[in-house]
Amino acid sequence: MRIVIDTNILLSALMSPASVSAEVLALWRARRFELLTAQEQFDEIARVTRYPKIRARLATAVAGRFVNRLRDTAVFVTKLPKVDLCPDPDDNYLLAIAEGGKAHMLITGDHALLALRRHKSTHIVTIREFLVLLKD
Repeated sequence: MRIVIDTNILLSALMSPASVSAEVLALWRARRFELLTAQEQFDEIARVTRYPKIRARLATAVAGRFVNRLRDTAVFVTKLPKVDLCPDPDDNYLLAIAEGGKAHMLITGDHALLALRRHKSTHIVTIREFLVLLKD
């Protein structure tokens, strides 16, 4: 199964090790699914982890180790199609990763993305929906 995970969920998992976000990352580490990413997501992680409110909750070393692991073990999608569907244009890259990587699901908490419910062959779901689907 090929999955795209919204950056805010990835960072939430790092900041809250007992959260459902962290549970999703643990499933990836256990190789229950392939995680798709792209340079655009690395750029967003780098930008967001510089915010003072994030730096106060997430050690630079933890973020760095995560980025290294992501770079080493995630599926890197290099050819992203042009996508312009999301009301928040900053989130279109997630749909592009999903489309370019032929993702089964995009996991997000973003209401604008969730409202789409689907992009091409990708189901757009919440963390809890994903966990239920994975258990079935």
